[in-house]
Amino acid sequence: MDYKTPGVYVEEISLLPPSVAQVETAIPAFIGYTQRNTYNGQSLLNKPTRIKSLKDFETIFGAAQNTTFTINIVTQDGSDTLNGDIADPGPSFRMNYALEMYFSNGGGPCYIVSTGTYDTADTSNNTQMVNGLNAVRKEDEPTILVFPDAAALSAGYYSLYTAALTQCGELMDRVVLIDPDISDDTAAFSTIETAFRNGVGTNYLSYGAAYFPNLRTSMNYRLDESTQAVSGGLVDTFVLRDDDNVASSVFHQNNELYHEIKNALAKISVILSPSSAIAGVYALVDRTRGVWKAPANVSLNKVKEPMVKIDDEDQKDMNVTSSGKSVNAIRTFTGKGTLVWGSRTLAGNDNEWRYISVRRFFNMVEESTKKASAQFVFEPNDANTWAKVKSMISNFLTLQWRAGALMGSKPEESFFVKVGLGETMTADDVLNGRMIVEIGMAVVRPAEFIILRFSHFMNEG
Repeated sequence: MDYKTPGVYVEEISLLPPSVAQVETAIPAFIGYTQRNTYNGQSLLNKPTRIKSLKDFETIFGAAQNTTFTINIVTQDGSDTLNGDIADPGPSFRMNYALEMYFSNGGGPCYIVSTGTYDTADTSNNTQMVNGLNAVRKEDEPTILVFPDAAALSAGYYSLYTAALTQCGELMDRVVLIDPDISDDTAAFSTIETAFRNGVGTNYLSYGAAYFPNLRTSMNYRLDESTQAVSGGLVDTFVLRDDDNVASSVFHQNNELYHEIKNALAKISVILSPSSAIAGVYALVDRTRGVWKAPANVSLNKVKEPMVKIDDEDQKDMNVTSSGKSVNAIRTFTGKGTLVWGSRTLAGNDNEWRYISVRRFFNMVEESTKKASAQFVFEPNDANTWAKVKSMISNFLTLQWRAGALMGSKPEESFFVKVGLGETMTADDVLNGRMIVEIGMAVVRPAEFIILRFSHFMNEG
């Protein structure tokens, strides 16, 4: 400062080094159809909206689509009874159920992208969902992409996921959870294997992870009893329950039959693709252990059973295959329940990006250091700035090493940070305003195969 007037002056001197703030690692964006896409008079169509709970979602976007069952009654010995089992109609749209699974399995804040309402949905192609995908591209915070309603598409299923992989690879700050296209929930993986591995292509595979099979949840369908028809028998053309018109209400006219129907409906639970539950597992593991911990060997909540029972023999080609496009299994183990039993990306044969935990940890470090380094744009490209940047990144990585994310008995064995003229930059780089920082990390990898070797030991005593 240029002092000219006598007096006392206060100067604040910054002695603390700049620091890197870790970005959030498990903020999914759910892209699909909702009951409403307006709120308080404002359109939410293709507008990513941040929520914190299932209640937030239902307040803003509404309830699940009403499900209609076919309920047939037959008269036997003068009384009405169900005519066989009630068929599972399957959910047309799955966003609400997916959100409930997500929060039940440890999920936290997330984004919702409404691509349309139930009435305006066009599932003959993926155009609406691609529009939602393009909208979330402009949001910086999401780190996981989920498509709960992809199963409703009659065309463009895998091209939607290849577009998502492309976005992830170009932005380098998110991954996509992929549900293989399944027409028969009980079919083995071998029946869809070729279509899946051909469908996902070959680009940006390290930014995607697939899980199989679908899950039978403990959730029941949303049902409006006042519009649910009951036909046949003595109650023909009745509805299940209507308090305003008791004359045509099974509940009021034949309460025993009403409870028989309700008990049968309670046995029908929603079947969902696994991505929403897996997104919750990612959030839970990130919060309790760290993004570097593989999100596997974790039990799933609100799951009765996987729709396909997988054993070691079945999982061989899912996990390790010549195409490299690994699919993570969800399996049931006696005394343990339903567990996530795989942690590979689609690049399953890639030594660098084989594991989803490694991919996501790099995403986190890259995004965190990118944001922290923005303060040095247009600073003098000299040794003082280089030292500050190197110290800032080294301190951040030291914290990651202490947390257990990096291998090595000491920090210098776990990572390196290089920056400087003659080391990472040439004189031409400096003249052109480029400051180049090279960062290497020895990220921990999951112990996927634990091998116990036994042999006879001959007592020599």
